[in-house]
Amino acid sequence: MKENISKPLPPLDDEDLPELTDEELEQFRPIEEVMSPEFMAMVRQHMQEHGIKSHRGKQKSPTKELVSIRLSAEVLQKFRAMGKGWQSKIDKVLLDYVHSSL
Repeated sequence: MKENISKPLPPLDDEDLPELTDEELEQFRPIEEVMSPEFMAMVRQHMQEHGIKSHRGKQKSPTKELVSIRLSAEVLQKFRAMGKGWQSKIDKVLLDYVHSSL
């Protein structure tokens, strides 16, 4: 009896994978919102058994300093609307300014 062994698919070209649109990205949800509690329990157990961390640990050496600055309500509203990581986005804007003005 002959085995049915399929050939591997050729690698995908970047052109075959269009970038996601903003609308598509807005539809993304945390996995906990779309998967059942049973599935999430299974994932957590697997991660624990294999020593996989669910989040990054502390930085070995801090790359940023904790500071307190006053920003306008308009600036805060715009950046907070960007979601998680909005503080890092402010840092990037400031870094871009520093590098472009030198």
